[in-house]
Amino acid sequence: MSTVFTVVADVVVLLLSAVQLAMLVRAILSWFPIDSNKFVDFLYGITEPFIVPIRLLFQKMNWFQNLPIDVSFMVTYLLLSVLSMLLTL
Repeated sequence: MSTVFTVVADVVVLLLSAVQLAMLVRAILSWFPIDSNKFVDFLYGITEPFIVPIRLLFQKMNWFQNLPIDVSFMVTYLLLSVLSMLLTL
């Protein structure tokens, strides 16, 4: 049973790492004036389902609304990092 859990945990950690990489690439690309293309749309399609719940929570609680940076993006990245770290223990 522990072998199955280990394999599933490794797959989940791999997927979370891919999402984190996509978030990092998306953040770097946001610094450049790039028109919307298929790659950028792909990155948004992968990362938005993870970011939107945190963003909606912050809007509902009225937190971080007037900041020039997207705090929900950073919190999501941090939560994914923590989850990956917990799964590797």
